[in-house]
Formats: sequence, C-alpha cells, structure tokens
Amino acid sequence: MVVLALDIGETRIGIAASDRSGRVAMPVKVMNADEVINLARPFRMLLEDYEPELLVCGLPQTMAGEEGPQAERIKGVAQKLSDATGLPIAFADERLSSREAKRILREEGLSERQMRGKVDMIAASLFLQAWLDGHDRKESRG
Repeated sequence: MVVLALDIGETRIGIAASDRSGRVAMPVKVMNADEVINLARPFRMLLEDYEPELLVCGLPQTMAGEEGPQAERIKGVAQKLSDATGLPIAFADERLSSREAKRILREEGLSERQMRGKVDMIAASLFLQAWLDGHDRKESRG
C-alpha cells in the first residue's frame, strides 16, 4: 500500500511517499501550498504517479501531546484534500520532525538558505516513517 505524507504549512507542503510495500518512507518534493490545496495539475500528476491509497498528514502537537494551535487548520486542509481526492486520511504526530530534518540537512553541510526548500519533505518522510513503523507493528500483532 502506497501512503503519501503531507507536511502542511501555510506557504509550502512537504510531500513524502512510502514504497509499494508500505514499509519505507522517501522524501518526494515540496510544493506551493495553493497548488496542493487547489489540486493544481502538478499535484494531480503526483497523485497519478504514486497512486496512494492513504494520505497521512502531520498534526502539530505540543510537547505534552496535545494538539497545537495549528491543528484545526491542518485538519480542515486535510479533510478538503480527502474530499477532493477520495483518499482516506490519517494523522501522524509531527513533533520535532522539522527540527530533526534541519539537523539531518545541517549534517549534510547545507546552509539555512539551501535547506529552505528541503526541510518540509524531509520532515514529512520522518513522520511518515514513524507512522509506517507503528502501523506495521500493529498489523504484525493483529
């Protein structure tokens, strides 16, 4: 099962995808938020290329595990995308995913400027991998 992850920001949306087995997450790209939300051609083509069966959206949470201030907006965007694409949605805890993505990119020697377009897709791949790992554990116990 292919899962597409969306790190929904106000300006950009980071996109990651799982492999066909649904076990490994890979960063895909960062798109303008309007292109994704309005199902512009580049996003529709991405959906056609990957043929996902599920959208996993990062949900910002506080360190205490409660929904963060942006959570309602993100849930609304996710629901709009689900309605428009016919794909079910799930949510993943995205706490610290952007911080970890920046750490990884810094280790690769990228400057803040070079990182700008990459952080969101790396963050999406990090929370997608965590979601896939948790989902895989549930299935193996079930």
